Amino acid sequence: MRPVRIALLLAALGAAQAQAGVFDDDEARRQIADHRTKTEARFDQQAKAQLDLSTQIQRQAEEIARLRGQIETLSYELETAKKRQQDFYLDLDTRLRKFEAPASAMADDPSGAAPATASGDPAKESQEYEAALNQFKAGKYKDAAAGFAAFVQKYPASSLAPNAQYWLGNAWYAQRDCKRAIEAQSVVTTKYADSPKAPDAWLAMATCQQEMGSAGAARRSLESLIAKYPSAPAAETARERLKKK
Repeated sequence: MRPVRIALLLAALGAAQAQAGVFDDDEARRQIADHRTKTEARFDQQAKAQLDLSTQIQRQAEEIARLRGQIETLSYELETAKKRQQDFYLDLDTRLRKFEAPASAMADDPSGAAPATASGDPAKESQEYEAALNQFKAGKYKDAAAGFAAFVQKYPASSLAPNAQYWLGNAWYAQRDCKRAIEAQSVVTTKYADSPKAPDAWLAMATCQQEMGSAGAARRSLESLIAKYPSAPAAETARERLKKK
């Protein structure tokens, strides 16, 4: 009887171990499956987050490209507007000089005879003035500034001196040197205050002062322009600017 009991006991023990082994395998498979599910879920979340980030970056890149395009367009339009304004003033300068020269001659000599200038050679004065003006038209602002500076130094009493001084200021402004531009235009507003260029010089000074961050000085220049030359075209522009401040 004892051998039989021992055999039955061993058989039962083996069956229990086999069943425990089956249970352990199932548990391991379940844990592996759970781990795989969680890993795949995390991977899906990371992939989705990366996709969202990539989409945001792409949208930002498109927005930056759009803004850059707008900036380039506005810069082009601004340069075009400046060029048109420059051409307008150059044309106006040419037209005014045609009227100023005869008027100056009549004022100095009622008989109509052309007066002698400081140089004694009006043709040479005009030639040197035109040379500097052509440099300005060609966008050679440094050369134009040198030409106009030499002209006003050489012919301070010339009828073209106020114009040359005014364009000297514009040549400095075109080189983004507002300090020198203001200095040049201030000569027009004081030494050549009776010149048709004086109102425009005040306006040019206000523009430079505004760009330099001197809003108060710019306002005072505009107000001085309006007070001194109320009927000048530049005064109307000054009034419009003051309305916007």
